[in-house]
Amino acid sequence: MRQRLISAAVLVPVVVILFVLGDPWLTLGIALLAAVAAYEASRLVTWAGLRADAWFACAATILAVFGIRVSRGGDFFYGGPNVDDVLVYIALVVIVAGLIALRHHEPRTGFLAWTGNIVAALYPSLLAFATLILVVGPWIPDRAFFSDTLDAGRIWIMILVLTVWALDSAAYVSGRYVPRGRFMNHISPRKTWSGAIGGTTAAVAVCTLLVWAAGQQPWFGLVLGVVIAVAAQAGDLAESMLKRAAGVKDSGSWIPGHGGILDRVDSFLFAAPAMFIALAWLQVYFRQ
Repeated sequence: MRQRLISAAVLVPVVVILFVLGDPWLTLGIALLAAVAAYEASRLVTWAGLRADAWFACAATILAVFGIRVSRGGDFFYGGPNVDDVLVYIALVVIVAGLIALRHHEPRTGFLAWTGNIVAALYPSLLAFATLILVVGPWIPDRAFFSDTLDAGRIWIMILVLTVWALDSAAYVSGRYVPRGRFMNHISPRKTWSGAIGGTTAAVAVCTLLVWAAGQQPWFGLVLGVVIAVAAQAGDLAESMLKRAAGVKDSGSWIPGHGGILDRVDSFLFAAPAMFIALAWLQVYFRQ
């Protein structure tokens, strides 16, 4: 616990500074996190029985983050960095990973390398959706509480970060002090229903309050909170499954008491795309 608190005391100010500085530093920070997560993911994939090249995973993930940042403006459904960009990126990853795999003389080894590189590259690249939210976050009304301090993109990213942090903190506390019912124990033995329910409740409450403070309807904060909570917990379980397949407890040892970078961003890998889709739906809803 002491190590976790010390690490949090160091990490939280760094996140706050990046939010205050804004772009390009915030995008650079996301790219750095994604690259380290890709490095750790490539090791886990290899230990799990596939093969992955860390350099390719890192390069592909950085390309995803900066590719979204420099892409043409717009939103999800109306000509911006949208489905076309995502499909082109996926195609590039699959093709280049296939070309890299051809260097292996044994077909089975080549196939494992092809599959492993695709997973190691695409999985951490999901963090690029956080950058996409930063670029195309919906407009914040002038009357909103946060409107005088941050731009719309940073406000929506802040909502994502604080909601996931509330989820993780409440799940840890309720699971530790009110342990009731095993939850997905074949993947993560320490998960409990009390932790999942407590974390979801906290995430929904925090998200609803923040979305209301951002000048939006509270009902959307409620819906968004549920979406983020479900996606974040699924992301955490997905990484736990990968670590279990790899036979390790943590993805790395970068952060004392917390493990690796992938251990810290695993929830965001699913929550960021889920939030982006929800925000896109919000924009379409208000256009009707």
